[in-house]
Amino acid sequence: MTRIIAAMNMTLDGFCDHTAGIPDEALHQHYTELLDKGAIALYGRITYQLMEYWRPMVKNPTGNKSMDEFAIAIDRIPKIVFSHTLKNVDWETATLARQGLEETVLALKQPGDGGDKNILICSPGLIVQLTNLHLIDEYQLCIHPVVAGSGLPLFKNIHEQMMLKLIKTKTFDSGGIILYYEPQK
Repeated sequence: MTRIIAAMNMTLDGFCDHTAGIPDEALHQHYTELLDKGAIALYGRITYQLMEYWRPMVKNPTGNKSMDEFAIAIDRIPKIVFSHTLKNVDWETATLARQGLEETVLALKQPGDGGDKNILICSPGLIVQLTNLHLIDEYQLCIHPVVAGSGLPLFKNIHEQMMLKLIKTKTFDSGGIILYYEPQK
C-alpha cells in the first residue's frame, strides 16, 4: 500500500523552521530511517534549496556519523521539486515536477510493483495543499522545545476542520517529540 506521509519539524508555538530545531544524533537517525523507507520525497522550491545543504557532505563527510548518514539518505532518495521559478535542478536524484501536485501524487499512488512504498511530503506549502485535497495518510510532526515567536505556521490556509487520531509518539533526549497522526475519515 502506498502511503502519503507529511513529515515536518515545528517549534512548540507551531512554526515550521528547519533551523530552529535541536538536531541531535537520534533525530538525524530517525529521519535517515524515514528516508530509507521512502520511495520518493516531494519538495517545494524553498525546502528543496534548504536540503541542498546536505549535498557536499556525501563527498566530504563531516565525521559526525548521524549527519553523514542523513546526508547519504537525502542524497539517495528520488526527489520531485515543485516550483514556478526553477527552470532546472542539478541534484542527480531530483527532477522538476512535470504535472501539478495533485496529478503527480495520484499517479504515484497507483499500484505498480505491488510493494509498500511511502511518499514523503517535506514542504509546508505542499502539506497544506495535500491536506486540503485529503491526500495525506499520516502526519509526522516533530515538535521541538523551542518558541520561535514568529515564522511560517504549518496549517495556514486550511479550508475546513479536520480531526486527527494520535497513533503513536516518539521522544528524543533533546526534548523533541514526534507526534504521529492519521486523519479520521
